[in-house]
Amino acid sequence: MMPKVAPAVVVLGQNSVTVARKIISVLPGATLYGLAGRTSEVDVSFSNFGETLRELFAEGRPLIGICAAGILIRTLAPLISDKRQEPPVVAVAEDGSAVVPLLGGLSGVNDLARRIAEVFDVKAAITTTGDIRFRTALLSPPPGYHLANPDDAKTFISDLLAGAQVKLEGTAPWLSNSQLPIDANGNLTIKISDRLSHPTANCLVYHPATIAIAISNASATNDEVIASLQQLLAAAELAPASVAGVFAPINMAANSVIHAVASALGVPARFFTSNQLENLQSQGYSPAQAIAIAATGTSGKLISTAATEIAIAISPEPIDASTIGQPRGRLAVIGTGPGSLEWMSPEVREILKSATDLVGYTTYLNLVGSLAEGKQRHDSDNREEIARAEMALDLAAQGRYVAVVSSGDPGIYAMATAIFEVLDNHAKPEWDSVEIHVAPGISAMQAAAAAIGAPLGHDFCAISLSDILKPWSIIEQRIAAAAEADFAIAFYNPVSKERTWQLTEARNILLRYRTPDTPVVLGRNLGRPGQTVKVINLEELAPTVADMRTIILVGSSKTRKIQRSDGSVSVYTPRRYG
Repeated sequence: MMPKVAPAVVVLGQNSVTVARKIISVLPGATLYGLAGRTSEVDVSFSNFGETLRELFAEGRPLIGICAAGILIRTLAPLISDKRQEPPVVAVAEDGSAVVPLLGGLSGVNDLARRIAEVFDVKAAITTTGDIRFRTALLSPPPGYHLANPDDAKTFISDLLAGAQVKLEGTAPWLSNSQLPIDANGNLTIKISDRLSHPTANCLVYHPATIAIAISNASATNDEVIASLQQLLAAAELAPASVAGVFAPINMAANSVIHAVASALGVPARFFTSNQLENLQSQGYSPAQAIAIAATGTSGKLISTAATEIAIAISPEPIDASTIGQPRGRLAVIGTGPGSLEWMSPEVREILKSATDLVGYTTYLNLVGSLAEGKQRHDSDNREEIARAEMALDLAAQGRYVAVVSSGDPGIYAMATAIFEVLDNHAKPEWDSVEIHVAPGISAMQAAAAAIGAPLGHDFCAISLSDILKPWSIIEQRIAAAAEADFAIAFYNPVSKERTWQLTEARNILLRYRTPDTPVVLGRNLGRPGQTVKVINLEELAPTVADMRTIILVGSSKTRKIQRSDGSVSVYTPRRYG
């Protein structure tokens, strides 16, 4: 059993980064944590090893430490209390020559260690006696099986190790192919069943994931549907632990009932399009029955229920819900910050690691770096925003997890607005199923301000000088209004190859309200190679000093410059007006 949560790989030195990347290559979604000052090109930098490790452990994150086993043990010792709750912890030698599972025997640590060991062509240091002798882990069954009575397993395994024999009731290839002492007359029993049962100390019960729950409509509340379903399962004497997934038509993908039921059962929610169900419904199945059969296959057996909106079907084999139908599509509009990976938020990093598809302007996708590895890229020109938004929504409607990548903040002159514009003006029914999330980023005006001091320390506004999407007459009005109101102003999109005169006009308007020596900050290529941040006077502002990679901050009448002893200049706008 591999852990369901993506692991954290923790390194203390740069020599371990290469080994860590090899491990991550076989663990999709894993995050590389590196000690600040000693590592580079990691996903997350940390300064305190103990606090970081304990925090990740408390969150239930599987941990892979490329360090000595003793360091991990001593660091985590205060938190070790319940073996049923602890995540897997694995120690790996700096050169990959040793892989040692330490904690998480009930959470698949041995399987995780074996997976890592395969990368380096070594043998994992498995010390669990049952795993070694029987070539299987009774306490941590593979995906598709749930152990109903883990409290009885320790004594059960001890009896097996002492020479007892076991009989199998039901079918489970992973047990049949093991080296368990199987005997039809054994005094111990392993039972594989999707029915409700009463385990005993001499009988381990495994529930296979063979049950599909289908919901075709939901007119009741979340709690009412969950209660109704629990009654249906109990009446049919079916074990809730054998439910593999909750299945529904795609037009219900945004319905909270489906996700509430799936959450209550601890299973995924999957969806079918009308085309996938059409043939089954033409054979006389009700909508709910058609969904249940689509989930289990034609060999699935329908269970009679009184509810017309809910159907239950049982498959002869465990169901892998991840291969059936599609998940609810997800679309995240993210901001990477101005350019430097250090300015990318942890939330954005997690989205990039989990996404299946990246959509964006090529320059911005390149800023993502190694976080784009293994993703499907959909590059486009910077001006194709509406087409890009439509493509992202179409991909998400297919059940993909799409990240639309903007630099800076996605809601400031960027793709978040384009997504909602398309939703508002070009809506397609299939887009209703898509979950949309906007993840903020550091905007260019914040980065430029921070690089020079605090020019936006009091009231300010942002204005784009591009007249592609709005007329210049409106831009003029806004510049004049902001200048008269004495706002500090952040100018986006100041100059392009086709647009040069607008910046001159903006300066002329500002000079009606500002003195010629008003501080102006020019921030170019922020967070990227070739970054420059300099201060000029307002009268010097001209098209030749800026381009589309430049953010311009114009001070208010109160904005001040400070000449530092080291030759640098700081700019700030006072918080108090005297």
